Amino acid sequence: MVKSMTGFASQMQALETATARYSCRWDLRAVNGRGLDLRFRLPDWLEGLEVALRKRLSARLARGSVTLSLRLTRLDGEGGLRLDSAALDAALGMLVEAESRAEARGLALAPFSGADLLMLRGVVDHGADAGEAMGDPGPLLEPLMAQAEALIDALEAARAAEGAALAGILTGQLDAMAALLAEARAILPARREDQMQALRAALARLGEVGAPAGAVDPGRLEQELAMIAMRGDVSEELDRLDAHVQAARALIAQEEGPVGRKLDFLMQEFNREANTLCAKSQHAGLTRIGLDLKTVIDQMREQVQNVE
Repeated sequence: MVKSMTGFASQMQALETATARYSCRWDLRAVNGRGLDLRFRLPDWLEGLEVALRKRLSARLARGSVTLSLRLTRLDGEGGLRLDSAALDAALGMLVEAESRAEARGLALAPFSGADLLMLRGVVDHGADAGEAMGDPGPLLEPLMAQAEALIDALEAARAAEGAALAGILTGQLDAMAALLAEARAILPARREDQMQALRAALARLGEVGAPAGAVDPGRLEQELAMIAMRGDVSEELDRLDAHVQAARALIAQEEGPVGRKLDFLMQEFNREANTLCAKSQHAGLTRIGLDLKTVIDQMREQVQNVE
């Protein structure tokens, strides 16, 4: 099954222990990545939570740059927002000193609002975020992991839905490539005839500039035509491109496991064969087909970068 590396899941849930009630705000975001890069924004005092979450995400996701954040707020009296007077006094003192130093150097600082002060770290105490009110975080870990499991399920559903849309796009691009390859095969007999006519015209011009009549051996002419045909034969490139199309279709139809890396490798092979086809074409129609193939391949490669 094709899955996208991009997805988002968010949930707000309540959590209650024997001693406290909490509000849990989860956010889980994933974007493209070469491997699996996990980043966490969790309350520092919840020891053991990051290790458990990292293990679970690593088991569920194969690729992507993933960020998981948890905002845990205590809902009882211990967890309301409180102004830390000492921290505020320290922040005001630093602000006065900074303004004084700036003024001494002839600089004027922008006005600092009350909202700016409240955003400074430590000025507002968020209750359970600080950890002292909770004590032992152990009773919270199991219910938090249960919430995280549902969050990961939601992310996986979002990635699968986007992956289904990607699969449709990729299938359409493979159909376009298959049609171009069929057109290329259909044009090969006319291309061979054009090459033979061009060679005969060149020989005729050679005779016009003084070559002795009958100087060209018919047998040798046939040999030259055969060598030209061999050097310009593109059947192998077309066969390999056909095989790559079938391999890509099989990967897209695969039910289990990530396929993004394999598709990315196939895109390199597609591009290599298309380049060779253009280099050997020696025919305007085949060159056009080769360039059209390269355009579709480039478009497909961009989509493949989103596949897990």
